[in-house]
Amino acid sequence: MKNFYKKKVLITGHTGLKGSWLSLWLNEHGAKVYGISNNFEENKTNFKNFKMKKKIKNFNIDIRNLKRLKKTIQSVKPNFIFHFAAQSLVGESYKRPIYNFESNFNGTLNLLEVLRLSKFKCVIILITSDKSYRNFEIKRGYVENDILGGDDPYAASKASAEFVINSYFQSFLKNKKNLRIAVCRAGNVIGGGDWSNNRLIPDIMKSIFKRKTLRLRNQNSTRPWQHVLDVLNGYLTLAIKLSKNKKFNGEVFNFGPPETSNYKVIDVVNEIKKNWKLLKWVSSKQKFNESNLLKLNSNKSLKLLKWKNKLQFRQVIKLVTDWYKCLYDKKDIYSFSVNQIKFFLKSK
Repeated sequence: MKNFYKKKVLITGHTGLKGSWLSLWLNEHGAKVYGISNNFEENKTNFKNFKMKKKIKNFNIDIRNLKRLKKTIQSVKPNFIFHFAAQSLVGESYKRPIYNFESNFNGTLNLLEVLRLSKFKCVIILITSDKSYRNFEIKRGYVENDILGGDDPYAASKASAEFVINSYFQSFLKNKKNLRIAVCRAGNVIGGGDWSNNRLIPDIMKSIFKRKTLRLRNQNSTRPWQHVLDVLNGYLTLAIKLSKNKKFNGEVFNFGPPETSNYKVIDVVNEIKKNWKLLKWVSSKQKFNESNLLKLNSNKSLKLLKWKNKLQFRQVIKLVTDWYKCLYDKKDIYSFSVNQIKFFLKSK
């Protein structure tokens, strides 16, 4: 991580699962981390767990506010930007479709507009989603040039964000010598500190913490489960490569586990129960439309970035379960999280 030492790194959505773990990781390795979020005062978020109020510079900004976003980014002049800020839940996209599109499309558009007007040198990693692909529930993993677009509001908003990214890159950013940009797609990233609604790991942990029975929906859905640190390692690897080689400028990369590592929802539940006997569950009817099968082909990342998942499925589940156990037992969650990063970096 010497490539980020004393570098200014701006992270949008730094209080979410991926953003918070990246903030912790980079801060521990000497980067100057700046975070943008409009949601960092909730009691259970990693904003508190990772002591971010004291350790990094925080900006309370809604990415839909172009004026404030522009002012902040131009004042920081970051060396790197990681764009996570988004409405990230399928269920929420049905309840608040306008907010969903404003956050995911307009928020990304605002960032791109700031970059269009920028003069500082910067590497930008734009994180979208595996849901960007039009999902035909095929058995093979989706590759980067497959068709984009989805029926549900969340998938559609992520695909539309990618369309505007491509448009801005081709029209305005491609020939800007001060900028290099790449897009990342990953899905079903899990890790400690996620308390989102209608998401498997948070639903499981909420049921344990509240001593309630989990109502499990869509238990036969297959997903490419992977630990947040594996995915972030991919994003960091890409950022380093992009800073050194312009051939990666404008490229899109999938980050997912091998296709043999896709597991059903019920497999995740059973594995957690092995590690934490407090879990109790019953079947529940699906509440909204979700795809049953979605896999990514990450051969491009393996070949060009030399990236691969370090953690196997059972290791992933154990790391996640142990993290929530630590929190449940009211132990030092900050030190525990730092040690999980150290463990990951030593893994092969």
